[in-house]
Amino acid sequence: MTAPPAPPALIPALPGSPELLRSVFRRHAAGVAVITAAREGVPVGFTATSLSSVAAEPPLLSFSVGTGSSSWPVIEETGHLGVHILGEHQSGLAGLFARSGADRFGPDTAWRTGPEGVPLLDGVLAWMVCRVVARVPAGAHVVVIAEVLAGNPEGDPAGAGRPLLYHQGRFNALRD
Repeated sequence: MTAPPAPPALIPALPGSPELLRSVFRRHAAGVAVITAAREGVPVGFTATSLSSVAAEPPLLSFSVGTGSSSWPVIEETGHLGVHILGEHQSGLAGLFARSGADRFGPDTAWRTGPEGVPLLDGVLAWMVCRVVARVPAGAHVVVIAEVLAGNPEGDPAGAGRPLLYHQGRFNALRD
């Protein structure tokens, strides 16, 4: 009989830090979403990679938003928002909604007003309109929990395709 192989040497743990968290999460592939809302008919939105399903009953999701974000003042007050799942063909849209100071709802962005006055982006893989049920402070961010009220899992006909991913600090497509 042969002895089982020796276990690999453990790599020492690094102390917790913002750098450690960012370094580890660069290795975690995340889906890319755009969150939208409006105040007095003026739309706002931002790219989020923190979107997560919370519960099926009731249908809840969560995402985080920085309190220094230009969208935060509207997200802080709104009762409803839109969640859009982006396709691999939409890295430009993801970049636009991620850039500070960008004209996110300018002439190059196709969108319409949806249920509850929520801005809905055209050409996405899927979208949902949600009611905000909680805002939980978390450092310089707030975790928003919202209940899904309506949506379309098929998105728009132009939105057929595969999801956009965020990995290693950039937008990526799935590989075959």
